[in-house]
Amino acid sequence: MTFHVYDTTLRDGAQQEGMNLSVADKLAIAPLLDELGVGFIEGGWPGAVPKDTEFFKRAAKELELKNAVLAAFGATRKAGVRAVDDAQVRALLDSEAPVVTLVAKSDIRHAERALRTTGEENLAMITDTIELLVREGRRVVLDAEHFFDGYRFDADYSLQAVLAAFGAGAEVVALCDTNGGMVPRRVTEIVEAVRGAVGPDAILGMHAHNDSGCAVANTLAAVDASVAHVQGTVNGYGERTGNADLLTILANVELKEGRRLLAGDGLRDATRISHAISEITNISPFARQPYVGVSAFAHKAGIHASAIKVDPDLYQHIDPVLVGNDMRMLVSDMAGRASIELKGRELGFDLAGQGELLSRVTHRVKDAEAQGYTYDAADASFELLLREEIDGQRPGYFRVESWRTIVERNGGRGTAATAEATVKLHAGGERQVSTGEGNGPVNALDHALRQALVRVYPEIEEFDLIDFKVRILDQEHGTDATTRVLIETTDGQTSWSTVGVGPNLIEAAWEALTDSAIYGLLHAGVAPR
Repeated sequence: MTFHVYDTTLRDGAQQEGMNLSVADKLAIAPLLDELGVGFIEGGWPGAVPKDTEFFKRAAKELELKNAVLAAFGATRKAGVRAVDDAQVRALLDSEAPVVTLVAKSDIRHAERALRTTGEENLAMITDTIELLVREGRRVVLDAEHFFDGYRFDADYSLQAVLAAFGAGAEVVALCDTNGGMVPRRVTEIVEAVRGAVGPDAILGMHAHNDSGCAVANTLAAVDASVAHVQGTVNGYGERTGNADLLTILANVELKEGRRLLAGDGLRDATRISHAISEITNISPFARQPYVGVSAFAHKAGIHASAIKVDPDLYQHIDPVLVGNDMRMLVSDMAGRASIELKGRELGFDLAGQGELLSRVTHRVKDAEAQGYTYDAADASFELLLREEIDGQRPGYFRVESWRTIVERNGGRGTAATAEATVKLHAGGERQVSTGEGNGPVNALDHALRQALVRVYPEIEEFDLIDFKVRILDQEHGTDATTRVLIETTDGQTSWSTVGVGPNLIEAAWEALTDSAIYGLLHAGVAPR
């Protein structure tokens, strides 16, 4: 039996709080899903959502999918209306999508209370709509909404809904855990019972939500119980706690069960595609996401590092390369010499056999973290520290003479404040003095530093600060607390993170900003001038 991988990121995933995909966003995400190798891409609800109507119109002209087909989502006909006369059913046909996915009530309570119709009429709505779509040459998937809850309340009626769909010509019936409350054992029991009712050849699907934290586990349980069509979203997007994370499902089935689900070799691009879609949705990637998160193969404890030196498989359940990810060594106060050696290798430094150097770096890291530094998420600052221990000094791009910031407010609360910073440094054999203004003292300092350096290092114009995090470390000290700042910078091709610690936000930020400039110039291949 052919296995179906059905992505609903553009429709169900887009219902996530804070996500608002434009037509252009959807047209940008669809080729990435196709590149991943999914078989179906659900584009939205034409006729009900105007921009989804526009998406299908443009997709027919602009998208050239190699692996996937587009599916239009919609509902069965309304009660008391012929399917051929239902405007939304007509809109599904007008979308020209080769696949139509219908949502239908399979819980008698929803048919009677939500649709305010009878169970018999609901079954007729399923049958009539599917028969019309099949006559018009469409492949039909039926999403049996609230199936598991409905089955536990009235199994006979829920099965009637499934059988009606198959009898009318549906290619697939997806059993939906719409409220997300199921657990794997119950899923297995119910899917096996449905399989017994529909026979061995009918294609059953699984659509899971994550309200119980079991969406992926429930989907895997359904696959084990004979489901051959799985639905999910990239990165687990979706309303409430999200849908089943399709990437995790695919990696588990392909890598742990040895079953080929995706067209081509898409799983090896899973990490890149996950992060690319995160950029389009403007939702930060989840660092601890299984398989594709930046922390998925990150190791911190020293005992782990010692074992990984011998054999990486001792502390990794798969080779990260299989999903396009990579192993990372985190440098922290838990680090031993093995951690430092492996992290150095990751950054391009061979520290094997350099026991004294490794000891110095290890002690320095532990001392720095005791002061509030963290190198877990600041690889750039760690590399500069490592270079300083190896070479005895940091790359000499500039020497700071002094800096200051001024925040001035004329009037009381509600009046605008202005921030100004002055930076004096030596670079290119000259004394550079620059003043910058900004939205607050840190922004002003950033502008002033850039203006002072760009005269000697025009490459710095390509650098953009893209993230800024502040942490107060010892809050019990009140306004005298130590502050830690983490910043992320990009040159448009890659990004790097630096850390600064100080008695106040401005001093901590200045350290992180200067580290960022030095690291960026170093990795741009620029020599000190």
